[in-house]
Amino acid sequence: MLRDSILWLAKSDRVKHLAETMPVSSGIVRRYVPGESNADAVTATQELVGTGRRVTLDYLGEDTTDVAQANATTQAYVDLLAGLAAHNLAHGAEVSVKLSAVGQALGSEGDALALTNARTICRAARELGTTVTLDMEDHTTTDRTLETLRTLRVDFPETGAVLQAYLHRTEQDCRDLAYEGSRVRLCKGAYDEPARVAYQERHEVSLSYVRCLKVLMGGAGYPMVASHDPQLVQIAGALASRHGRTPDSYEYQMLYGIRPAEQERLADAGETMRVYVPYGVQWYGYLMRRLAERPSNLTFFARSLLTKG
Repeated sequence: MLRDSILWLAKSDRVKHLAETMPVSSGIVRRYVPGESNADAVTATQELVGTGRRVTLDYLGEDTTDVAQANATTQAYVDLLAGLAAHNLAHGAEVSVKLSAVGQALGSEGDALALTNARTICRAARELGTTVTLDMEDHTTTDRTLETLRTLRVDFPETGAVLQAYLHRTEQDCRDLAYEGSRVRLCKGAYDEPARVAYQERHEVSLSYVRCLKVLMGGAGYPMVASHDPQLVQIAGALASRHGRTPDSYEYQMLYGIRPAEQERLADAGETMRVYVPYGVQWYGYLMRRLAERPSNLTFFARSLLTKG
């Protein structure tokens, strides 16, 4: 119930305003979101790459319903990539793109617009020596996102995919995508999905994650293990060893600000460790989702808001 309440607050303009203007909460914001501008994203990337970690950057925003905004988001990615290259960071950083942020949600023409904009970002990334990963969203867009991925991979085979272990279909999707050169990020999933398409219990999701991970680690592709769960991280390492994988044939991924000590431990141990770094002016909803996952921070944040009010 507490989690549901805080997610409801994520839609409140008044609470958002309080959060943006309150120094206490700004400290919490910075823990999970390094800033709103490309310059902030580049600075965070420099710091992470300096510690041996890699980065994937997400310009926050989704469900765009305006063509101009979709095109502006595309240009923001192109500008970000140029900024990374200017600071010699393209070797250690890539970008993650939600298709809904670049036009997918725009009715009958949405898929075509999203594909065009994704092509633009992929082309810019390749020219600068890096890659793009297509983020996955709710289950109603899974088939469309995978179709766009297939089309993009004709010209940009390095484009990464994301699969969500809580969906019943994902084990088969892993089999379909576990081919040579295929980069696949496996995460648990973060959307509120119905029982007819997704596992509802945590242990069921974890079991599905392990089944999917076995497929990816045993395949010919490049698995990207996106989890903060210590047990799943350990299982991933054991599976990589069982299949004779070297550290350059798979990677771990974690969110910016979550388990940073573990991130550094993995990097120091010679593992490929990539940090998912969100940034941009639409940070509020993302922050609230992170706080909903960590009750101690959520309580601190709520107390600060009440004091402010």
